[in-house]
Amino acid sequence: MPHSRAARVGDLIREELSELLLRAVKDPRVGMVTITAVTVTPDLRAARVYVVSRAEGGGTDQTLEGLKAASGFLRGELGRRLRLKIIPDLVFVSDRTLDHAMRIASLLRGLRPDTEEPEDG
Repeated sequence: MPHSRAARVGDLIREELSELLLRAVKDPRVGMVTITAVTVTPDLRAARVYVVSRAEGGGTDQTLEGLKAASGFLRGELGRRLRLKIIPDLVFVSDRTLDHAMRIASLLRGLRPDTEEPEDG
């Protein structure tokens, strides 16, 4: 099945958490945060929430601490908003995909061709 129940629940959680982080969480450690993905276990008991922090000064660790502190509140709000028997435990992790992509792009820009290929013409 290409789009499993866990994937659909992950999408719902991502949408609701984005809204909650924007409007309901007042912790100053949780500033500009983008949720890039949510993966949910097949039994729907745990969800890994991938976040990118846009905090100045590279405050990703502080952001993750703030999210961890707010996870109980967020889980309760998800319980009120989503019609699920079980609300997954939330584990917040830093999404390093953008960092890796930028590093690869930098490496590719640094490559220089050994010989120039003649143009057809």
